[in-house]
Amino acid sequence: MRYAICFTPPASDPLSLMAAHWLGRNVFSGDMLEPPAVRGLGIHEIAFHTAVPRRYGFHGVLKAPFHLCPELSESQLLRDLMCFSGTVLPFQIPRLEVARLGNFYSLLPSVPCEQIQYLASAIVQEFDRFRAPLSEAEIERSDPDGLSAAQFSNLHRWGNPYVMEEFRFHMPVTGPVNAIDMPRIEPALRTVFEAVLSEPVLVSNVALMIEEGTGGPFRVHSLHPMGKVSARKIA
Repeated sequence: MRYAICFTPPASDPLSLMAAHWLGRNVFSGDMLEPPAVRGLGIHEIAFHTAVPRRYGFHGVLKAPFHLCPELSESQLLRDLMCFSGTVLPFQIPRLEVARLGNFYSLLPSVPCEQIQYLASAIVQEFDRFRAPLSEAEIERSDPDGLSAAQFSNLHRWGNPYVMEEFRFHMPVTGPVNAIDMPRIEPALRTVFEAVLSEPVLVSNVALMIEEGTGGPFRVHSLHPMGKVSARKIA
């Protein structure tokens, strides 16, 4: 069993609902869903391209999946996450957009968002003590020979190459896509998500996600509101 600390909008948010249908699974309930009708893409093709992110559910990772340190408990993690969330004020990502990272697609901030960068870095530092050390097999799966010096240092210090200055917030909506399929997948994604990406995205909670068994799907265990009660609504 692994845990991850992430951002995802509330279950009833239009973005969450659209993403759940596109990915084929609701990250809150675990229910499997029918994909939306997309001209030029069949149901089985959508299912193929969303297989990887379907397992993890719709989210933007802040602290990547980790095994819990044996000396600490889930209840301690929950308590500390609740306390931490209360110290960080809610904020908005002005706009998300469909964009390609390498050979897969995600929803990314259309302009750099310093607040989400700060939140991720703070969470990585604050909750590193809950992370069990990486095994040799886990280190090898990170392909250390292909990492930059900064990424290699992050892997051994924080258990993940892509943190701190190497972090880039993204909410995956496909797995790897072949170059030949990109001209069809990218416009389809823009069509599917266009209606729910017109407004700023409110970041007002932090989600604790949990892996159901070894290699199983992730689901939202709990949402932890950010800021004091009086500060949870922002203009």
